[in-house]
Amino acid sequence: MGLIDRLRGRRGAGRAAGDGRGRRGTLDRASGSADLSHLEKFVATRRGVEGYVEPRTAVTETTILLVAADGEWTRRRIDGPDTARKLSRDLAVPVYDAQITGYPQRMRDWSARQRADDKL
Repeated sequence: MGLIDRLRGRRGAGRAAGDGRGRRGTLDRASGSADLSHLEKFVATRRGVEGYVEPRTAVTETTILLVAADGEWTRRRIDGPDTARKLSRDLAVPVYDAQITGYPQRMRDWSARQRADDKL
């Protein structure tokens, strides 16, 4: 069984947020295998990646933000904080609670460089 299969086992096919398991619904879709594949690929192709778990809101599901050493970042939905932490352990990536630690300066610097490059 692959990593994606193990993580997807926490929410079977056809289940969604607000499925009667005591979770309220959001306006967002649930995470899927494409989200997990993207996160795995990001970690495999970048160095110094750290994870930041972002809480579920009324609009979006829980997300994990991955930030590489150079500040490049990506964000994807995840099936909750426990799944984010398990994914981080499986990928050997440190994980932090974004509400507590905030985001690293290198992420903001990278985003500013991307905006500047887009204006050229």
